[in-house]
Amino acid sequence: MTDTEKQLLQSLLGRVAVLEDKLAILELMTAYGPAIDSGSAEAVARLWTEDGVYDVDTGVLRGHAAITAMVQSQAHQGWIGGGCAHMLEPGHIRVDGDTAVATCKSQLIIRDEDGFRVHRITANRWELAKIDGVWKVTRRTNRLLDGREEARALLAAGVLS
Repeated sequence: MTDTEKQLLQSLLGRVAVLEDKLAILELMTAYGPAIDSGSAEAVARLWTEDGVYDVDTGVLRGHAAITAMVQSQAHQGWIGGGCAHMLEPGHIRVDGDTAVATCKSQLIIRDEDGFRVHRITANRWELAKIDGVWKVTRRTNRLLDGREEARALLAAGVLS
């Protein structure tokens, strides 16, 4: 094999590795909706590292126990029992070695007396790390898209860097 062929092969292998990482991250992100809406608390928590942070505008959850407790809470179980769906758009994913950032928006859709309605739309920043070959969330930050600059800045940071 020539040096040029070796370089081409290395380049292709690198590109395939990035594509595999992006697919794994996308699969992690899209697992959140089915897990949270089915009340699968342990599955939700396993998306994060043991010390991972879920920073929602209503509070900050630190670690698996806090994330599990949120899913099992009476408030969240009420959403599930009443009919809800967490909808996530495909993320804009940037991989840098064993770390990555994904930026997207999500919606919480709930059932009410008239059918279904969007309850909230949030800007999302997912910070991830590849640990022992598996992508995990180290921090997820959500901010309500209600006109606040903070939410727009969160989205911009993911695509302008």
